[in-house]
Amino acid sequence: MSTVSTARDLHTVHLGDADPQSLLDFADGFIRRHIGPSDAELSEMLSSLGFKTLDEMTTATVPAEIRLDRELDIPAPRGEAEFLNALKSIASKNKVYRSCIGMGYTGTVTPPVILRNVLENPGWYTQYTPYQAEISQGRLEALLNFQTMIADLTGLPLAGASLLDEATAAAEAMGMCVAIHNHKKVGFYASDQCHPQTLALLETRARGLGVDLKIGPIEDIDFDHAGGLCGLLIQYPTTDGRIVDYRELTARAADHGCLVVAAADLLALTILEPPGQWGADVCVGSAQRFGVPMGLGGPHAAFISTHDKHARKLPGRLIGVSKDANGNRALRMAIQTREQHIRRDKATSNICTAQALLAIISSFYGVYHGPDGLTQIARRTQAYTCALAKGLSRLGHTIIGDGPIFDTIRITLGKGRTHAARQVADAARERHINLREYDDGTLGVTLDETADRGLVADLLAAFNFGHYTGFDVDALVAEAADEGMMDFGSLARTSEFMTHPVFHSHRSETQMLRYIFQLMGRDLSLAHSMIALGSCTMKLNATSEMIPVTWPEFGGIHPFAPDTQWRGYTQMFRELERWLCEVTGFAAVSLQPNAGAQGEYAGLLVIRAYHEHVAAKEGRQNVRDICLIPTSAHGTNPASAVMAGMKVVAIKCDERGDIDVDDLRTKAESHRDNLSALMVTYPSTHGVFEATIKQVCDIIHDNGGQVYMDGANMNAQVGLTSPGKCGADVCHLNLHKTFCIPHGGGGPGMGPIGVAEQLVPFLPGHPVQRPDTAGEFAIGPVSAAPYGSPSILTISYVYIAMMGSAGLKKATQVAILNANYMAQRLSKHFDVLYTDVDGRVAHEFIIDCRDFEKSANLKIEDIAKRLMDYGFHGPTMSWPVPGTLMIEPTESESKDELDRFCDAMIAIRGEIAAIENGTADREDNPLKHAPHTLGVVTSDDWSHAYSREQAAWPKAWLRDNKFWPTVGRIDNAYGDRNLVCSCPPMEDYT
Repeated sequence: MSTVSTARDLHTVHLGDADPQSLLDFADGFIRRHIGPSDAELSEMLSSLGFKTLDEMTTATVPAEIRLDRELDIPAPRGEAEFLNALKSIASKNKVYRSCIGMGYTGTVTPPVILRNVLENPGWYTQYTPYQAEISQGRLEALLNFQTMIADLTGLPLAGASLLDEATAAAEAMGMCVAIHNHKKVGFYASDQCHPQTLALLETRARGLGVDLKIGPIEDIDFDHAGGLCGLLIQYPTTDGRIVDYRELTARAADHGCLVVAAADLLALTILEPPGQWGADVCVGSAQRFGVPMGLGGPHAAFISTHDKHARKLPGRLIGVSKDANGNRALRMAIQTREQHIRRDKATSNICTAQALLAIISSFYGVYHGPDGLTQIARRTQAYTCALAKGLSRLGHTIIGDGPIFDTIRITLGKGRTHAARQVADAARERHINLREYDDGTLGVTLDETADRGLVADLLAAFNFGHYTGFDVDALVAEAADEGMMDFGSLARTSEFMTHPVFHSHRSETQMLRYIFQLMGRDLSLAHSMIALGSCTMKLNATSEMIPVTWPEFGGIHPFAPDTQWRGYTQMFRELERWLCEVTGFAAVSLQPNAGAQGEYAGLLVIRAYHEHVAAKEGRQNVRDICLIPTSAHGTNPASAVMAGMKVVAIKCDERGDIDVDDLRTKAESHRDNLSALMVTYPSTHGVFEATIKQVCDIIHDNGGQVYMDGANMNAQVGLTSPGKCGADVCHLNLHKTFCIPHGGGGPGMGPIGVAEQLVPFLPGHPVQRPDTAGEFAIGPVSAAPYGSPSILTISYVYIAMMGSAGLKKATQVAILNANYMAQRLSKHFDVLYTDVDGRVAHEFIIDCRDFEKSANLKIEDIAKRLMDYGFHGPTMSWPVPGTLMIEPTESESKDELDRFCDAMIAIRGEIAAIENGTADREDNPLKHAPHTLGVVTSDDWSHAYSREQAAWPKAWLRDNKFWPTVGRIDNAYGDRNLVCSCPPMEDYT
């Protein structure tokens, strides 16, 4: 029996041997349900490795120099029902007001059929990124629908599968403009009528990229600035709601070879001329108002679209149409050679986690409403806004701007009332309405699809200083229409959009429900089987962790609402920050980065700011800009370093995969005057606790640098060691890995950073709502919202609270045990590539399959595809070593599931052996033709030398539980040669 947890395992408790107190305490119930193996199974696995207890095993595995000498200071675990009740009490401290603040965030209605069956459905939120396209066809179709919707609405033919938020999408577009101009033009102009958080994030990003950014009135643009502008950013409509005709500007920009980026509102584009038609080269924005709650800032899917000729410069993921081995239409991620894990320091972006789940929700929102429904929502929103404007004019107030109105207006209070903005805002808050308050005393109002007559009446009362006007809202609408306030003139949309059948075929809820489940059935998720992806930690996303995400007390709050309205969030932030500090051994944590790659980038910016501050105090001019990165590092590491303005120097790894300490020392010393940072992953990227980690950190510190630790492998650290204990100065945490936020088919994620004491003053700030953790010398924002994606922080908060110190430690130990158990079983059939000196691994391990190419004419892809026939998602392929598989079981999988996966791998090894010894053909064998679809197996035409039984049911368990890939092996090269990234036009269906 394990001796590590203070919580008793109720699998083995009997009434006869239980003390009375244990019968009353069920707080450990969540721990034993989160951890897959029972205590009896743990004992069996430990014994097979030569250990009696988990403590004994991890003492032998984790280097003594970095082991924690105390338990984590985290409260004892709480029972599921008990803690959810407590969290309800915390949530009640949040006050959900009607939001009229705007600035890119609006109220929306998530259709219940989407809320229940997508957002709250583990069949959708536990999927992995669709790198294995044959078992990802459902979400790929939903994302293709998203791309089609975005392309149609923006008037640009090529749209990506989502970005993190509108501000970072604008920053990515700026970098894209620089890349399109081959870095020969680095001037970029941004209109001061863009949202303030966007402008602030552009400033953050521009500095590291070496972009000469200027922000100002659009009429002051100088196309010769900085030797010529590579691009300019405009907002459509502007942040205060004005609808500007940019056609003359885009023509001038084209004459000067300057690309135009339009940050646009999706709903407005249903009735406004799309940017692609008036000359924009790139369009960005947020899809939040398409069915995704505000959630104090996220997560939401941003979008980006452009012309086909810029496909290889487009940041983020791109879903394309190809064909499978049988000639059938199949979807996959297109031109992946653009991605950071391949291009590394030459990448155009460090994007890793996108916002797939949120893009899918917005995609289904578009399918649910169709173009007619979306247009109706836009017209209704516009009608209420115009009625409000008309009523405000009657009250003697002035609407700034003389053009047409969509959903946002800015108001100058009537004569003699210029100092009464606070009085109006207070009157609105008394009616539970938030307004946008400008520094000059004007007020802003944005309406959305939740607006109704009552809201308009309440707003008019607020602007009448608390007195209801008695105005007839319907009459105001009619009057506004008669006066042409809703007429966009030449800027009215005349082109059709969303003409594809998918946006016209699911009008009843029955049809919509079936479509959602049809697509879900094409995807393998954690609801089907373990996903043993090394470095990705696909662990249980417990239902009780997910429940609070959709509570309105967390979802309905605007990120720029007064902080007095989100005291529940504040309490959660403070407690979560403290717990994460305890886990990491650091002094402070910033929750702002809304993806792991964003956390990398933020951590490096903090290091850079620290060095600049120290240099300024010491009167030094040299810039510390050298970042040392091991060759085994994840591709986001070098990409992030370049984005942060650093120069990458590669560090060798030795034959064991460990950092070559001599090479590290040599390069650190040679760059000692300019050494900024080392980026290191721990345990290492090859799945081993390197014994030299303290020495590595000391070398960097001795040469004036700081140590950045990639938190990808924190699931092997929690409760046993910590980045601070290892000697690191900053670490990002993938909350979508170690701390249970689900992957959502490729996002959302969160990447908070923890920092040592000397770096605390530099933690990120924000121009609109300053986070409590922002330091005295805060860097600029790295995400659009002050706290990134707060609504999903509830997941990690619940996980830590219900695991407690003992549960967190046990989870880490079981993750390491499961990996070592599997490695031992598989080592009899495959070479385990890297271990420590005693033959042990951390929480993941690598099996070497490189020799099979010569011995059996097989590539690593053949093994991954064959695993699909056994009902499993392939492990991480060819990283950090080409021709290998990295396997990470996590602590959530039971011994039965571990054995089932091992049995599948062993059976596949037998199939490989049959090829090697000539029993099976080198070309016509189950691996070469995997995966096998139901259509192929049941076809009248079966010409293979192996049987249908071996193809589809190679193990007995598959007769009871078979997941069928819906397409065969996909031809990626064909898809890249014939790039199609939107739904085929209507005539292709007839």
